Formats: sequence, C-alpha cells, structure tokens
Amino acid sequence: VGQRLLKKFGGLTGLHRAPFADLKKQHGLGDAKAAQIKAAIELGRRLTLESPEERPAINSPADAAALVSYEMSALEQEHLRVMLLDRRNRVLETVEVYKGSVNSSQVRVGEIFKEAIRKNASAIVVIHNHPSGDPTPSPDDVAVTRAIVQAGKLMDVDVLDHLVIGQGKWVSLKERGLGFV
Repeated sequence: VGQRLLKKFGGLTGLHRAPFADLKKQHGLGDAKAAQIKAAIELGRRLTLESPEERPAINSPADAAALVSYEMSALEQEHLRVMLLDRRNRVLETVEVYKGSVNSSQVRVGEIFKEAIRKNASAIVVIHNHPSGDPTPSPDDVAVTRAIVQAGKLMDVDVLDHLVIGQGKWVSLKERGLGFV
C-alpha cells in the first residue's frame, strides 16, 4: 500500500500535500489509516524543523520578512505574530499573539513575551500586517514598539525588530528608528 501511495502522489511531498479526502479514497485506506499517514508525515516535518541546523537564521529584517510576508500580506484582518529566536538568531517558532485590530490600548506586552519566556527564546521579532496593504507604521505601531522594547530590556529578551507587512512591501521600525531607543 505504501509504495502504491508514494507512486500515485509523487513521493512524500505529494503525499504531504494531498488532501485528506483524496487520501482516504484510496483502496485499502479509511479515515483511521489516512489520519495515521497524515500524522506521521506531519511528525516528520516537525522533527526536521527541530534540528537547529535546519532552522532559518534571522540576520536582517529582510530574512524575517521573507519567512512571513507572503502569507501575512494576504490576511484580511490584522494579525500580530512574534518570531521566537535562539541565541544564534535561528527561528524556534512563530506564534500568533493577536488577531484583529492591534493598537496600543489593546496589546498586553506580557502576551508578547509569554511564549518567548516559555520557549527560552533569546530574542524576538514582532511582526504584524496592515490589511490595507500600506505598511506605513501608525503612531500606535510606534507606541506599541516602544513598550515592547522596554519590556524586552527588563526581561533580558532582545527585541530585534518590529516589521509591518503590507501588500508586497514591508517596513522595519528599527531601520526607521521608530520605537527603538
């Protein structure tokens, strides 16, 4: 059965991309077996990402933007995510902290750092999108950044940058000197 599935779907990548519904239609597979196959492939993918050598390193704002801008530029609501980094600035994980309007009165700075502390991250990159497509930072973006940077200093977690993602464009608040003192 395994060889037949690999051949039909074009290898492990094809099997990974195959919709669950297509997988369970295959002769000899039901819901349970199809779910086991999908779970095994996902586990393998996650184990690969666990390997420090495989995780991307963030050496510039462009590196961080390259990892998230395609997906985040298409979002219809504002999302705020935090990229968690290890001591060598390799990505540990990117977590979503807020969905909806992000302004200084709504953002709880502690929420920004909760996963960073839990995962023992050495640094973070804060990233949010502007669904309008215009990545120009608002005064609220600058105020939120200032509060996050101050909290990071207190918690010994470097805030490397805050990126605003627009349609096909992004802005680094750090490069513009906004909110970083």
